[in-house]
Amino acid sequence: MSFILRNPAYTFYERLLKTRILAGEPVEHVAIIQDGNRRFAMQRGLSTYLGHSLGAETSEMVMDWCLEVGVKHLTLYTFSTENFERDEKEKSYLFDLIKNKFIELKRSKRIHGNQIRVRAIGRVEMLPLDLQEEICRTEEATREYEMMYLNVALAYGGQRELVDAARSLARQVSEGKIRAEDVNEDLIASHLYPQDGISVPKVDLIIRTGGDYRTSNFLPWQANGNECAAYFCAPYWPEFRKIDFLRAIRTAQTRASGQQA
Repeated sequence: MSFILRNPAYTFYERLLKTRILAGEPVEHVAIIQDGNRRFAMQRGLSTYLGHSLGAETSEMVMDWCLEVGVKHLTLYTFSTENFERDEKEKSYLFDLIKNKFIELKRSKRIHGNQIRVRAIGRVEMLPLDLQEEICRTEEATREYEMMYLNVALAYGGQRELVDAARSLARQVSEGKIRAEDVNEDLIASHLYPQDGISVPKVDLIIRTGGDYRTSNFLPWQANGNECAAYFCAPYWPEFRKIDFLRAIRTAQTRASGQQA
């Protein structure tokens, strides 16, 4: 990979892609399934913990890339409800890593300078209390920002999100706050995660790294039924490059416009 980064043709292609992206219609919501941290580490004889840490560094770079090309919402699939089945040591490490990243986000000049609102989406109440508290502090510190939204999916499951929304709507109907005939797409969307008055919008592009061709119960309402592009690529998340990201964005633009990239 170091050879590719030094290759002038690689640099030229990256600049060309970025120029075309900036000249095209903006891709406003990118959702990413960050897959392959553990496989990346195991193939290199590293600890899985290091794989997760390297993956977290990639997440930080992707946020910068989003700022460069005008992405308004970035949603990262960080910890699913299925991930609770992992062994206790790995979960403990992941929770500490995520907590430390939220602390960094709360203090980050990049976050405050670019007015990025940070939010957790999912059943946050299932997470350790110290992590919940740090999430709350970071959300509060960025609550007034609206230039960009960083949505971190934690204890998240797409079907569970729909069930929770249905229960919330049913409760409001039974209490007489709304009528059943009032339920429409916008009302359902307002009851999805997070219920803070600003719904996660329809997804323009889903990216999945690690070579799998599935969306793993990620944002089913926001992605399905929408002209959402999907970009599946082989690199594991820690080795995901800017050129991969730009190709994905260009793929979404090309699909939307019906033109050839």
